[in-house]
Amino acid sequence: MVKPQIEIEVDDVTGRWSVDALPMILMPQHFYLNNHYAIEAALGPEKLAEILRPAGHRSAYFWCEKEAAHHGLSGVEVFRHYMRRITQRGWGQFEVLAVDPETGRGSVRLRNSAFIDEARRNAGRKVCTMFASWLEGSLEYVAASAGRTLTLKACEAYCQAEGQHDHCLFEVGPR
Repeated sequence: MVKPQIEIEVDDVTGRWSVDALPMILMPQHFYLNNHYAIEAALGPEKLAEILRPAGHRSAYFWCEKEAAHHGLSGVEVFRHYMRRITQRGWGQFEVLAVDPETGRGSVRLRNSAFIDEARRNAGRKVCTMFASWLEGSLEYVAASAGRTLTLKACEAYCQAEGQHDHCLFEVGPR
C-alpha cells in the first residue's frame, strides 16, 4: 500500500484541517456518495451534472492556482500535481495518459473511482462524469498561467460502471 505524503495541519482554535494552506474536510466515502446519489435520484443524472459542472470547474481552477503558488509549480506540472493529489485523497487512481498544454488536449485513465462503490459497480451507465469538469478547470488554469485562453470540454469516454471496462477514460479537448 502506498502511503500518501500529505501533511495535515489542524488549527488548535477552530479544529479545521488544512493541507497546503487550503481548508479540508475529511468524511467517510459512504457519507459523500449517499448525499451525491440522493441528489442525483431527485434531479436525474443530467441535471446533477449540469449543476455540478461550473462548481467543479471553478474549484479545480482555484485549487491549481493555489497549489501552483504554494509549491512554486508551473505549466503542465500543476496538472500532474493535481492528478496526483486527487489520487492521494481517495477519489481514485488518476493516470495522465497524454496531455498537450498548448491545445488543452489530454486523456486520463481512472481506476478505482470513488463513485463506483459496490452498489454501482455494474450500474450499466457512466457514474464518474463529475470528474470531467475538474479536468477542464485544471487544464484551463495551466493555459491561463501561460497567458493563453482555452475553453475546454472533457467527457467520460467510458466508465467502469458500464460493465465493459476495468477503468474509466476521460478525454479533454477544445470546446
